[in-house]
Amino acid sequence: MRWLIAFLGVVIIAVVAAVVLVIPIDEIAPTSEKSPIASSPAPSPTSFSSTPTPNTDKFTDSCGTFDTDTPSPYALSGYWLIPTVDHCTWRRQFDAIHKVGGDTVIRIGWGLQARRVDDDGRILDTDGEKPDPRYEPCEEDGVPCEAAAERDLKAANPGNRVTWTFVYRTDESFGPDLFRCPEFEKKITVGKTVFYRIVAPDDGTDDPSCTNIRSEGRGYHVILIAGAEQDSLTELLDLGDQFGIKVYPALPLAPRDPAQKTRASNEGTATLTTLTRRIMQDYGARFQNRASLAGFYQPFELQMRDMQYLGDDSEKAKKDNPTLKVYASQHEIVDQEMPGRPILVSPYLDARKRLSFSATPQQVARGFEALARTGVGIIAPQDSRGTGKVGLFWPDQREEKVDERLRSVVGEASNGTAYYGSTRDYYRAMAEARTKMVAQGYDVQLWANVEAFEPSDQDFCEERTGTRGRTDKERLDTAIAQVGRYVSKVVSYMWSDFFTCGSPSLSEEMARDHDRPIAVDAVRKGRDIQDGMEIRGYNMPMGSKVTLTWDGQDSPRVVDVALTETPPDLPIRMETAWIPLDWSQVPAGAWIKVSVAAADGRAAAETLHVRMNP
Repeated sequence: MRWLIAFLGVVIIAVVAAVVLVIPIDEIAPTSEKSPIASSPAPSPTSFSSTPTPNTDKFTDSCGTFDTDTPSPYALSGYWLIPTVDHCTWRRQFDAIHKVGGDTVIRIGWGLQARRVDDDGRILDTDGEKPDPRYEPCEEDGVPCEAAAERDLKAANPGNRVTWTFVYRTDESFGPDLFRCPEFEKKITVGKTVFYRIVAPDDGTDDPSCTNIRSEGRGYHVILIAGAEQDSLTELLDLGDQFGIKVYPALPLAPRDPAQKTRASNEGTATLTTLTRRIMQDYGARFQNRASLAGFYQPFELQMRDMQYLGDDSEKAKKDNPTLKVYASQHEIVDQEMPGRPILVSPYLDARKRLSFSATPQQVARGFEALARTGVGIIAPQDSRGTGKVGLFWPDQREEKVDERLRSVVGEASNGTAYYGSTRDYYRAMAEARTKMVAQGYDVQLWANVEAFEPSDQDFCEERTGTRGRTDKERLDTAIAQVGRYVSKVVSYMWSDFFTCGSPSLSEEMARDHDRPIAVDAVRKGRDIQDGMEIRGYNMPMGSKVTLTWDGQDSPRVVDVALTETPPDLPIRMETAWIPLDWSQVPAGAWIKVSVAAADGRAAAETLHVRMNP
């Protein structure tokens, strides 16, 4: 039996959950001129980054009747989607996401895996024990596809050999630009499954033609792709055009290091690079001018911590994080083949003090800088509140008990005992790191990915969600309030399951209560000769009321919003509200609790905690 060296592959990504940014107001004195740190600017308008315009107001097809109005826009504007074989499900999901103001869809993908083969050339399962039923049907002239590939290579030159075999699954269908040498690379249709056979030199090169296959005997990697009869990406981009939604399809996921599965394997990176290049060349031929194709999602998840990426030939660079090397390699290919489309990554945070591998805000900031050096265009850290790895609290709440829903993760502890910091501490640090990297010439955006679930092994939506249960809109509002000030966009993991399960579902709660105020930041700011406070957030029109409370008051002060504005550099749907306030009445160093309520009395789920530094 011929056993090919293999390492563990990946089946499907454990996706990132949610990330949102915040900068602590207590550590930077509010000023009368501007907010302490400018928010991440919105992407510069290009044909690829701007939101596609919906095509029609209303349309009917075999999946039902849909319209392109946005009746209930919420603060979240992007969502992860899980693949589905039901085409009407895609359409219904785009329709529902659009109705609550979503303009971005990020889809989950699959990983490249090294596999063993048996004596007949049949690809074995991940355990290497029996033929994998997904790839077993692939045959050419009655011969398994992997064996047929080796047969053809040896016929061209007896010195050719297959040294490794890789598999990749997808629900996409590719065009002829996937291939460099159609004589040895081909599309094989078996029923409704379409297989693609790619051969590439095992030294990491990728010949532009067939010449070397005949001229010299070499080792080759065979990549067998199990694809689909109907291309899902074409369908998603068509829906994006229809509903005015930008799409971020997933790049191939790197194989994992068998010894440390949280990192990409150093082995197989060259093959991943080849597969990425081929897919990008195919996309370039078919989708180069599609406005709904906004960029690409790299789904290999890693923890935000102190990491190294130098990306040069120095001796020190040999210790670069292998996952960051993958990011850099794929960024380079995307930049060559699909310029103008950024790569989005969504690492997670872990602030738990009791764990040796958790990270402080300062360590996370250094990790952000390393990520930016790889050339990725969008870093959307998960806020990690859904997994309980970070808490939502203000600086003056460090001695309070953690949220009851987090005690299964960190125990009966105070916020300050359980965590190195809150989400706002981490996002402040990353926002500062982003400012530093932009000054050095790195074009990187900071988004927030808020996790739309709770730690739970009982109230889960589907079996596949495991120990993650549904959350509620109030908690989503709180997460956005904690982090929304310092990111250019807030997205959420994930629509499939977490926003759609239960009755009422989370998406239905959002639609019914979409215009409840969410205040994310407040600073001292005067207007003309009058001192006051500017509040940044969502849904704070004229008629809204602000209640200010601090220790030593006889009674809380209620102030009407006197002025609203929407400056051009704010994220979509965010605005500012201004109220008059004589700051001389506020004790120096006092914490002010700022509660915003709509004209109908609905108060924001989260109260801002602001301190005027002495």
